[in-house]
Amino acid sequence: MGFALALGGPGLFLIAFLDSSFLSFPEVVDLLLMGLVTRHKERLLLYALLPTLGSLGGCLVLYGLARKGGEAFLRRRFHERHVDRTLAVFQKYGLLAVAVPSILPPPVPFKPFVLAAGVAGVRPLDFTIAVLVGRGIRYFGEGLLAVWYGDRAEAFLKSKGKAVAIVLAAVVIGVAAGWTIWQRRGSRESAG
Repeated sequence: MGFALALGGPGLFLIAFLDSSFLSFPEVVDLLLMGLVTRHKERLLLYALLPTLGSLGGCLVLYGLARKGGEAFLRRRFHERHVDRTLAVFQKYGLLAVAVPSILPPPVPFKPFVLAAGVAGVRPLDFTIAVLVGRGIRYFGEGLLAVWYGDRAEAFLKSKGKAVAIVLAAVVIGVAAGWTIWQRRGSRESAG
């Protein structure tokens, strides 16, 4: 963490990439981001963008591996009924099934959702948009907390972070549901 902090923005990118791909650094990206933004509020956009892009890069690595052969791995690790049900959810709600968990902070595991999206064949563009939106909301939101609360942002995240994440996830689900209903109504009106 000290090494990444010394690197600043590039350290955020690197830790986010590694955390989203092969290694796990629970809350490290979040804490680094808030620490850097607290010290350099004028760099909020940069410090929120870099871990968003780093996380996307790491997720794309896992997603690509899962598309090439992850189903066998999932079936060895999890009960077949659960794998089939999960794949059906991803095939039906690909964008949402990735966007919602990408917002949630640890201890919610995100990698299983990334792997399942690859195995389920979620379109790469949908996957990319979902991760960018979800991680963008998370990291830009944490950056704003650091601007507003300064050093207290870390304590705020620890005490209220899960509740805020749940509210954000509910908002994303609500907006997506509204968008889906609006699109279906428009399709029916143009067909009828």
